[in-house]
Amino acid sequence: MSSHRKHTHHLYLIKHQSLRWLLGFALLLLNGCMTSIEDYEHTEPKFDLFQFFDGKSQAWGMVQDYRGRQVRRFDVELHGVITGNQLVLTEDFVFDNNETQQRVWTITKQENGRYIGTADDVVGEAVGHEKGNALQWQYVLAINIDGTTHHIDFEDWMFYQNNNQLFNVAKMKKWGITVGTVTLFFQK
Repeated sequence: MSSHRKHTHHLYLIKHQSLRWLLGFALLLLNGCMTSIEDYEHTEPKFDLFQFFDGKSQAWGMVQDYRGRQVRRFDVELHGVITGNQLVLTEDFVFDNNETQQRVWTITKQENGRYIGTADDVVGEAVGHEKGNALQWQYVLAINIDGTTHHIDFEDWMFYQNNNQLFNVAKMKKWGITVGTVTLFFQK
């Protein structure tokens, strides 16, 4: 190999390694900047998932794609029944194209503000943690798109506003990349 080619190859390797180092550092910074449920420990009013969803409530929401463009709107009627440390929450969705869907959650209260949830279209278990006015859920949802089932990771945040109102924002991810956002407003 000529000395010019060796020098060019060496510069390419330095640039490539520098770029990899910068990307790794940027990812480390981003992970360090992510919100944690612990950030909400001292916020008020305190949220109690079971108390809010006991009985009837309703919600309105939308789905946005990765560009932020609204792609669906929906209304939800909810009914929660508590038995001991378990909440069965039935969600009846009506979408803007008149499609309907029902999801029935079974949520079990654990110790220290933690919850485990299951539903027919949830892969495995949803894991939730409540601190202050916030609750974070993490789960995988099986979503049918044009006859194909996709497993989408959800990072779901609920923020308790007051006795009658709750905000919910969920990031939908596939392979770690955000593919959409779901925003809901709940009213007791």
